[in-house]
Amino acid sequence: MTSLDYEKFNFINVGKQVLLTEREGLAQLDQYINDDFSRACEMMLHCHGKVVVMGMGKSGHVGRKMAATFASTGTPAFFVHPGEASHGDLGMVSKQDVVILISNSGEAHEILALIPVLKRLDIRLICLTANAESSMGKAADVHICVKVPQEACPLGLAPTTSTTAVMVMGDAMAVALLEARGFTAEDFALSHPGGALGRKLLLRVSDIMHTGNEIPQVSRDASLRDALLEITRKNLGMTVITDDLMKIEGIFTDGDLRRIFDMGVNVNEAKITDVMTCGGIRVRPAMLAVDALNIMQERHITCVMVADGDQLLGVVHMHDMLRAGVV
Repeated sequence: MTSLDYEKFNFINVGKQVLLTEREGLAQLDQYINDDFSRACEMMLHCHGKVVVMGMGKSGHVGRKMAATFASTGTPAFFVHPGEASHGDLGMVSKQDVVILISNSGEAHEILALIPVLKRLDIRLICLTANAESSMGKAADVHICVKVPQEACPLGLAPTTSTTAVMVMGDAMAVALLEARGFTAEDFALSHPGGALGRKLLLRVSDIMHTGNEIPQVSRDASLRDALLEITRKNLGMTVITDDLMKIEGIFTDGDLRRIFDMGVNVNEAKITDVMTCGGIRVRPAMLAVDALNIMQERHITCVMVADGDQLLGVVHMHDMLRAGVV
């Protein structure tokens, strides 16, 4: 193309055509969610080992994603490259495993070379191809068709719609297994402890609260001035008022300080019991940090007491939530 041709080229139209072609391809997959699909899912659900996914080229890239999705949604799985499998990595596969083989044509020679060994080991095979009569289709214990009308590539060469179809079929199996296992959001978080979702679903108030000498606390006999000094020292914008056994009497915050100034209270003479808020909002240490955060946001407060009944155990501040990545 000349530079003028490039200037006239309509990338938007081509992009939309690709989306249209792939949507039409995916619409065809509905017919393949059938008894074979159900048998494949049951095979994986009752598998005592792991699901091993194999594929060459673009199918391999999709296979890696498929294995990762299975693993993160409750179905133990991993990817093995067929080329490496022929040179030792097949030792990763055991008789208790189920193997998923991916090839659009069903004739990938690197995979076909492995099938006799897998059969000899009596390993069950699920094959995803566009042709049930292919070599892989015939060798499979269960064959799932992923045939699409056409590739989005205008040359009909680059795997586009076909790889999208395989990825979607993998997602369909993963989600079906997830629901069959009763997999929960907390289960998901356990395999994603480093992510934002993991922090929200796993982190407890007890993991981030201030305890011991870090708790801003004064006795009910303290003066307002003493309380203000404690707030300044602990830098949490509040102090808890307790008895000698750490039983909560009340709470005093920066916001309360602003209000008593408006009321004309003498800071040097007032007792903390004269100006504190009795009781106060509290959460339990075992509560999820994200639930405590929701309470703080609903009540428009930045710090909350952590207690077992009236027994003060700690305090947690909005900044602690931020540092922990809960927000």
